[in-house]
Amino acid sequence: MDPTRFISTTEAIDPVFMFLFGACLVLLLGITAAMLFFVWRYHRSRAPQPTSQVESSLRLEIIWTVLPTVLVLAMFWYGWKEYLVLRTVPKGAMQVTATARMWSWSFAYANGKVSPKLYVPVGTPVKVNLVSQDVIHGFFLPAFRVKRDVVPGMANYAWFVAPKPGSYDLFCSSYCGTGHSGMTTTVEVLPEAEFAIWLDSEAKKTEEAGKALLEKYGCLGCHSLDDTTKVGPGFKGIWGRSETVASNGTERTITVDETYLRRSILEPNADVVKGAPPVMPSFTLKEDEIKAIVDYLKVLK
Repeated sequence: MDPTRFISTTEAIDPVFMFLFGACLVLLLGITAAMLFFVWRYHRSRAPQPTSQVESSLRLEIIWTVLPTVLVLAMFWYGWKEYLVLRTVPKGAMQVTATARMWSWSFAYANGKVSPKLYVPVGTPVKVNLVSQDVIHGFFLPAFRVKRDVVPGMANYAWFVAPKPGSYDLFCSSYCGTGHSGMTTTVEVLPEAEFAIWLDSEAKKTEEAGKALLEKYGCLGCHSLDDTTKVGPGFKGIWGRSETVASNGTERTITVDETYLRRSILEPNADVVKGAPPVMPSFTLKEDEIKAIVDYLKVLK
């Protein structure tokens, strides 16, 4: 996509910032100069007694009412016009879902690939759909002048376009607990050809590794890779699905997420899906094996 067809977030924000900064600088210098002049001109040694007989000046009152009003309206109009750029996503933008949790980021792509870093192609608009799994976070990309709140239960988004390859910081801008300062990652901007290779190869790698581990530990003897129910429920579409489970004899409804999947692997009888027998054995897996299985189940749709 040709990046000249739209105004980027950087191009929208930088002129507004310079306009506001310039206006504030002119006011600061003007007010400071006037203050210093009055201090010198009307010092008691030069004017021990008041000499002015002027009670009011209609002209001055009009000037100092009209000029600030025009300035404030200009700031509002300019800021609002460019704010609309931040909320108007160019057509054909690539879709990525950013999930924030205490205290890490994960980014899911349309083909099911999930990454702890945000990989994007250079010169292509990217719409990032923002999701929080727990508390309020902040999606902050200083290099692209993007900052949006990530609120639980609220649909929000941000978009940007990276003009050149490189690695750019991504921060959480809202205090979200004791690990807030470590909730950082990067945006990796790649040439289009390299990005396409990365996206395709990584998705296949995730699928192959996760499926191989399910076969290795015998999971597919009781679970299918489609929606067929065997001894346990089928894995297809399990991510984000609502399930009724029995926990210590009490039924409750949960949404299948990473926390639930990890617990089901390590403590299989803690939350047993309704209708399934509590016969799954416990496993001792390495962290990278658990992650590979969870990542695979996320994309099995």
